[in-house]
Amino acid sequence: MNAITLHRHGGPAELRWEPARVAMPGAGQVAVDVVYAGVNFMDIGVRKGMLWREQSLPLVPGVEGVGVVSEVGAGVSSFREGQRVAWPYVPGSYTQRLVANADALVPVPDDITNEAAAAAMLQGLTARHIALRFHHTRQGDVALVHAAAGGVGSLITQLVKMRGGTVIARVSSDSKVPAAEAAGADHVLVASDGGFASQVLELTQGRGVDVVFDGSGAVTFADSLASLAPLGTLAYFGPVLGAPAPINVATLPRSVKIGFPIYSDSLRTVEELREASAELFSWMREGQLRVQVSACHAMADAAVAHEAIESRRTTGKLLLRA
Repeated sequence: MNAITLHRHGGPAELRWEPARVAMPGAGQVAVDVVYAGVNFMDIGVRKGMLWREQSLPLVPGVEGVGVVSEVGAGVSSFREGQRVAWPYVPGSYTQRLVANADALVPVPDDITNEAAAAAMLQGLTARHIALRFHHTRQGDVALVHAAAGGVGSLITQLVKMRGGTVIARVSSDSKVPAAEAAGADHVLVASDGGFASQVLELTQGRGVDVVFDGSGAVTFADSLASLAPLGTLAYFGPVLGAPAPINVATLPRSVKIGFPIYSDSLRTVEELREASAELFSWMREGQLRVQVSACHAMADAAVAHEAIESRRTTGKLLLRA
């Protein structure tokens, strides 16, 4: 069995494909033969030492994936050998064999492909939480969605449209405009830096937007705030890209609200996790939610995938094939 192992923090070259110890499932656990692992921006933060600081090296990065149950530990009745499962967050997912707590896994329906299941897990549940739980998108809402050609941004765009909202999408280059339009954006702004608020206000006749979904880092924060209508909400996520400067809440304008949504806050039980995942799969089955896999690399080439996602050249989701 091989896994991607990180012996020291640094660049993509630190991701090494090498033999790893074969773990056995304990009570309440399941062993899974991994088919695909998802690549997420948080994996960049782990590689650089910005996240998982409490974990000692060496470690196996990655948290998301899909696979086939190969062994079931004592006391597990919810899964059987040969069953396909997926997961949004099990640390150490860049591996050929993963041992996970059964409560961290969800069953994959027969009509959902492995690629779609892997691509929908962490980013899909994140988008669902941000757009439908943290902010309850309603008919008529106008939303500004950053990085709308990316995995989370394209899914948020689709969810806002599904709820009857209008989407102003921001992308970093002209090459990403078609991806944002394909996700359903009503308007697409091209801005690689923080200068976009004037365009948003022009599109909304000076009112601003009801909500900004901003996972693009500190560079966009000021204009995101300036783009909000009175009583608007700024959902700020994506800590790997940096935090804004400290804020004096007494200076916040127009009674706006700012928060940092974390998807797991709406999935506190295994029942909630499986219900939310089933809802995602249902939307995918009905064609209401489309996940785009932009590239699939061999897991041994994880460094190539990291270089691509870190360069911001990608749209949609990147997967690693075990």
